[in-house]
Amino acid sequence: MNILPYLFVLMAAMLWGTVGTTQTFLTEGISSFAVACVRSGIGGGVLLLAVLAMRKISFRNWSWKWTILAAIAIALFQSLFFTSVRFTGVAVGTVVTIGSAPVFAGFIEWIFWKVRPTLVWAIATVLAIVGCLLLFMNQGETAINPLGIGLALAAGSMFALYTNVSKQLMKREETLPAVAMTFSICALFLLPLAAKDGFGWLTEGVNIWPILFMALAATSLAYILFLGGLKKISSSAAVTLSLAEPLTAALLGVFLVGEHLTFVAWTGVSLLLGGIIVLTFGTKKAAS
Repeated sequence: MNILPYLFVLMAAMLWGTVGTTQTFLTEGISSFAVACVRSGIGGGVLLLAVLAMRKISFRNWSWKWTILAAIAIALFQSLFFTSVRFTGVAVGTVVTIGSAPVFAGFIEWIFWKVRPTLVWAIATVLAIVGCLLLFMNQGETAINPLGIGLALAAGSMFALYTNVSKQLMKREETLPAVAMTFSICALFLLPLAAKDGFGWLTEGVNIWPILFMALAATSLAYILFLGGLKKISSSAAVTLSLAEPLTAALLGVFLVGEHLTFVAWTGVSLLLGGIIVLTFGTKKAAS
């Protein structure tokens, strides 16, 4: 079994994990919807110009159904997640969203595509979710808002849906144009929410490099890697591996921002790593 697709997804998740730290370099008060819209627009738009120049898109024969579904799912994921955080806090919203996504992905894959979850995936997912829970206990947030929890669960289901839909899209289109089209359309869907707060912050020089990094590295490159890996592995496995995102964010917080992790949080880090290792190498062993 080729381990490269698993590494691609892990690298994508690690790039996503840099977003939280990168956002600290933006000026305060910028809407999360505006950031999501701009990073999607730049990340997708740059790739779209490139694939148009390379003539890699045939609009007449394009897989519009799967692309629009993927764009809607990823736009809803971002909108629901950011809204849930406002009600129930970053820690709880992140745990519920990211922790529920692998479970939803497994069920969607099973129900719609008739791919039954494996024992290795189940063990790895439980380890990773428990690890994620312990990791975010470090932040000490205890606000449990039913509406916020519901929105976070909906966000988790949308990321799972995006992954499953993108799996179908990747059977029909190449990776580069698929990312370009999906995120260009996603930016259009997010535009009404982002426009409320305006885009004047983009004229401030201090915001240019952070938003370019989030757009080109944490969006364009990250989703090219994610979809490239998704071609060869199951949707459920890809979503479980994406739990490397909070792991990366936590470690960056420790080593770059100077945050402190408790013993419980470090235990969570260990479990998250354990889940990733079990999924990557356990699947390889099972396949051989």
